[in-house]
Amino acid sequence: MTLFHRVLREPDKYNFNVDTLGECKIDSPARQRDFIAPGSRAVMAYDVAQLTAATQKLNGNLPSFEAAGPMRKIFHDPAWSRAAILTAGGLCPGLNHVIKGLVEILSFDYGIKMIYGIRYGYSGLIPKFGHEPMILTPDVVDTIHEDGGTILGTSRGQQDTGEIVDTLIRMNINLLFCIGGDGTLRGARDIADECRKRKLAISVLGIPKTIDNDLNFVGRSFGFETAVAETVPILRSAHVESKSVKYGIGLVRLMGRDSGFIAAYATVANPIVNICLIPEMAFDINGKNGLLKALERRFACGKDHAVIVVAEGAGQEHIQDEPERRDLSGNVLKKDIGEFLNRTISAHFKKQNCNVAMKYYDPSYSIRSVPAKGTDAIRCYLLARNAVHAAMAGRTNCVIANNAGNSYTVVPTELVCTERNKIDLNSDVWRAVLDATGQLGYFNGDGNYCQVSK
Repeated sequence: MTLFHRVLREPDKYNFNVDTLGECKIDSPARQRDFIAPGSRAVMAYDVAQLTAATQKLNGNLPSFEAAGPMRKIFHDPAWSRAAILTAGGLCPGLNHVIKGLVEILSFDYGIKMIYGIRYGYSGLIPKFGHEPMILTPDVVDTIHEDGGTILGTSRGQQDTGEIVDTLIRMNINLLFCIGGDGTLRGARDIADECRKRKLAISVLGIPKTIDNDLNFVGRSFGFETAVAETVPILRSAHVESKSVKYGIGLVRLMGRDSGFIAAYATVANPIVNICLIPEMAFDINGKNGLLKALERRFACGKDHAVIVVAEGAGQEHIQDEPERRDLSGNVLKKDIGEFLNRTISAHFKKQNCNVAMKYYDPSYSIRSVPAKGTDAIRCYLLARNAVHAAMAGRTNCVIANNAGNSYTVVPTELVCTERNKIDLNSDVWRAVLDATGQLGYFNGDGNYCQVSK
């Protein structure tokens, strides 16, 4: 079931209205003069059939988001405004692009002079850690987009919300931009809630960052396209290595804790992959329609190599001998499915007196530590630009999303944190994976796998 259909099924579960600090009374100094009209919204779906169904289901009240963009009237007085930017969680291509965009729009469009770069995530707002903030200017961020990672540093782990808000008050910060994934955004939500309880006019804006593309209601997340592009040389190497020997198997583990978007898109983008395994798809290992039999069938019909892509969160139920571990943010660390399959496949074919040549690749960190490229870099800047406009208009407890075609929208943070975005196994994306790999023939063993599989 698609996200849109879930909204139609339980419309009362989803609140699309964004919190605001108050009426916008100040004329915007932004250079952009094509302001968006007050109350402008973008519908969630743009397929005609979906819109028709939604109109009938919701009595004309289409699920829609507030349109992002510069407002003619703003809430915060730029002359009295101070901004802070932080990055938290894991690395992702484009973090420096977003930082650069935030600083430039704050400086050039609104003339804000004091922009703090908070060091090492939320811990930079906790006095006991002693992380001195950076002062960010257009000159400081001029070329940072050329580098991967984040000039601000990052960290994981929950910090005391009350202490964070105390620091914001002490530093006279009224604009806080939090760049990160679900954990970071939940932290931003808690900060916004605490500010509301204290009746503080502080805008807390999130820029959603997830290399796994697993956040709901945000559309394509920045860094994802770059990560997929970075898989090209790795998969090419796995293919060359596997084809260079008899019964060569190239096994590539890609990121994707709960959602297999990187694995699926990398497979379609590099149609040399023969089997793709993702968290959304249950698969057997030893059964008659399991992975090992699928490889046997492939070799039996004359194919002398195989390339397997597996997402890090796939097949976790098969690994029984490892204890549960969590990172500092409380996220369950996935058991190493790559190493498990490497050992299991090697041992199986050794028993079969078939000397497979396994080549195992784990490029997880290398694909996330590069700068964003192409349209991904453009998305970073547009997300940053719209985050500044929303914050200056007094929006808070929200994130900027690219979920309505080419439009950018403002989405309540709570909505983004409710559930994971996952691959629909009935979607065109997954059907494209099956077409590109032909893996159903090997798994099903229907007698025609030599004809229908690559």
